[in-house]
Amino acid sequence: MKTIDGHTARKRFGQNFLVSAGVIHKIVDAVGARNGDTVVEIGPGLGALTEPLLERIEPLHVVEIDRDLIARLRQRFAPERLTIHEGDALEFDFGALKQNNARLKIVGNLPYNISSPLLFHLVGYAPQIHDMHFMLQKEVVDRMVAAPGSGTFGRLSVMLQYRFHMERLFIVPPGSFNPPPKVDSAIVRMIPVDFAKVDAEHTASNNDVFAKVVTTAFSQRRKMLRNTLRALIDESALQRLGITPTARAEDLGVTDFVRIANSLGDIR
Repeated sequence: MKTIDGHTARKRFGQNFLVSAGVIHKIVDAVGARNGDTVVEIGPGLGALTEPLLERIEPLHVVEIDRDLIARLRQRFAPERLTIHEGDALEFDFGALKQNNARLKIVGNLPYNISSPLLFHLVGYAPQIHDMHFMLQKEVVDRMVAAPGSGTFGRLSVMLQYRFHMERLFIVPPGSFNPPPKVDSAIVRMIPVDFAKVDAEHTASNNDVFAKVVTTAFSQRRKMLRNTLRALIDESALQRLGITPTARAEDLGVTDFVRIANSLGDIR
């Protein structure tokens, strides 16, 4: 296992530490933290982003599961500057940090091994979040921002694009990390959708039904919708909604899935 600055990178935590000063500067600029914001860093690691973020705003909140790294952070940063939340980000209540009208901003170099479940966990806090900036495996970011009709457009794309406006900002090569991963990474910006300002056709009347439709449609992504969604909606109903029954899930846009879900009412 690779040792960095006296710390052994742990594969089970997906630890690849960012070391490129140029990339760090670009990320901190993209986050754009200012006085009055509440900023939460997921997985601060050795503090590559933590220190420059603290130059912009104090205090800073971090969520870290590795006890060795937590001990190092406590030695390095005073508690009035850095609030450390020890535990698993997959179980952390990010909404508890929302304070009145303060902007809640979340940032992090997310471990590749938990990136998708963590993103789905954060979906639940979208109404309280101002924006999020994450470094992820480029392949994952490409799926997040994919357009309908592309081979990378899938369940992750639909569920996140329903809740967030997303933008891939820039690519980060493996050499920017220690130890270097085997793949490129990328920075993504996620800004929650304000449903009060979008057309009604973008708003699902029941989020659970919407999630079920999306999950069912992509469960066998190469099959036609008339087959994958057969238990939920028949061909004639799809046609009445303006959706081709022989289309595949990857051919539909987010509003198409919303339209199907809203036509079903409440289902179990």
